[in-house]
Amino acid sequence: MPEDTVGFIGLGIMGRPMALNLLRAGYSLVVHNRTRAKEEELVSKGARAAGSPREVASASEIVITMLPDSPDVEEVYLGSEGVIAGARGGQLLIDMSSIAPAVAVAVSSAASEIEADALDAPVSGGDVGAREGTLSIMVGGSDEAFKRAKTLFDVLGKTVVHMGGAGAGQTAKACNQILVAVTIEAVSEALVLASKAGVDPDRLIEVLSGGLAGNRVMEVRRRNFLEHDFTPGFKLHHKDLGIALRTARELGVYVPTTAIVDQMLAALKAAGDGGLDHSALLKVIEEASAHRI
Repeated sequence: MPEDTVGFIGLGIMGRPMALNLLRAGYSLVVHNRTRAKEEELVSKGARAAGSPREVASASEIVITMLPDSPDVEEVYLGSEGVIAGARGGQLLIDMSSIAPAVAVAVSSAASEIEADALDAPVSGGDVGAREGTLSIMVGGSDEAFKRAKTLFDVLGKTVVHMGGAGAGQTAKACNQILVAVTIEAVSEALVLASKAGVDPDRLIEVLSGGLAGNRVMEVRRRNFLEHDFTPGFKLHHKDLGIALRTARELGVYVPTTAIVDQMLAALKAAGDGGLDHSALLKVIEEASAHRI
């Protein structure tokens, strides 16, 4: 039975199933969410609710956060009622949000000042991976902190890799989001081309999945594409590509296709579809092609 009490902040599309998996694994959980009603399900299953991130930190040995964006992480960790305000030396603070690498470094620095350890540990695998505990977790921080967190990560994910120092996990996530977004866009192009030529998109996915073109996007989002079900499993890709583009600009890296897909996501947002799943990139290709698969 795990002995550490884990604080979990952020019970959204990803955070909720991750927290439930930790409860099932036997961890004692203290939870907090900005929309307090989202705490109720976890409390009914044995978790305790806390009134603020500071209170979560005071009641926990390990704190995990899963938040929407960099400003949210800054507020939750560095605000007057934030995690750092309630934390103490020897604690382990793990941010699993997808944020700018520079913010991860700032949180790590603040943790060091109180002699706590911090990890940036963003994930890939979407809502399905969060529910099934099969996420890919890319971790930045010290070796010692990574080793301490490994058992916990193994509950949440299937592939867990220590990428390097503070911020390295977030850099890896930016690279991941480039690949996922560009792949979704490429699959969308292929499906629309096939369909407009009279080829069954379902059969196209079947045959392409068996060759070099096979990819996880077609496997995990097959139904979304074919049924035009864009219920959000992941809806923050435009934000994540913004992080990737800013990081690339800072480093002088040429990422032209990423910039194009970013603009397509911007078009979705401008059309009022910014809350849809990222597989809704298909709609942009369909509308420009005057053809629905």
